[in-house]
Amino acid sequence: MTTVLRLSLRPLLAALIALTLASSTALAVDGSEMFADPAKEERAREIGRQLRCMVCQNQSIFDSNSGLAKDLRVLVRTRMEEGETDKEILSYIADRYGDYVLLNPRLSLKNAVLWLTPVMALLLSLGAAIGYMRSHRHPVEEISLTEEERSSAQKILKDGRS
Repeated sequence: MTTVLRLSLRPLLAALIALTLASSTALAVDGSEMFADPAKEERAREIGRQLRCMVCQNQSIFDSNSGLAKDLRVLVRTRMEEGETDKEILSYIADRYGDYVLLNPRLSLKNAVLWLTPVMALLLSLGAAIGYMRSHRHPVEEISLTEEERSSAQKILKDGRS
């Protein structure tokens, strides 16, 4: 009977683990932080999905349980209550914490240099390699054999000896 009980508990345990893992992002947000209005809450979450948790690095602030992520979630909601637009909120937070806080960083001169440097290095390397190959290209000189060398070579090929 214990075998039957153990077998019937496995699917239940698997379902419980899957449910826990699926709802782990929901546990990051404390109920006291949430807006009562579902539309406002969805807007706050949409803004939060664009902000990186600076502690967890590759999680949005709504997927993280860190204290900084909570502070940023509260900051987003506070700025929303003050009537700021999504763009103004994101801009304020990026100005305060740097572009790295944005999961999709805005285009700036620093970003352009960051993305263009490897491309420029590759193009310069390719140009240097082509220049080197062109400067070291030696034309193949045709060497003509004398009649004696030609007959000797033919004899070697025919007989297999020198």
